[in-house]
Amino acid sequence: MTSVPGTSIEELLLTADRMLSDPSVAATVAGRHRGASLALRTALEIAVDRTLDAAVPGLADTTTRAKMLCLHCYTPPTTARRVNAVWSHLCLGCHFHQYEIGPTRAQVRTWRAEVGALVTELTH
Repeated sequence: MTSVPGTSIEELLLTADRMLSDPSVAATVAGRHRGASLALRTALEIAVDRTLDAAVPGLADTTTRAKMLCLHCYTPPTTARRVNAVWSHLCLGCHFHQYEIGPTRAQVRTWRAEVGALVTELTH
């Protein structure tokens, strides 16, 4: 599981919100966007882990790519596709590449809305 003991999905979503809205966070704008992307990706991965572990105990111990394939069997296909799409975008948004521009605030805000909706779908 990708969760850090004591860290909840809600805390990760709030961390992402703070990184996007609080300029006093000690990081560059690009760093805040990447940090928010990482918090969102982690929150989504925890929600996927919980969903899969509830369906088949131990399934959450596989690779994330395998989890994305398995998710189609335990959630509606549209939900699984949305999870995979936003997870892929967040993975790209988290990583620094000298030759690429990082994610914009608008992109991360869009991902935040999608992750919030998907977390609700997966955990309720």
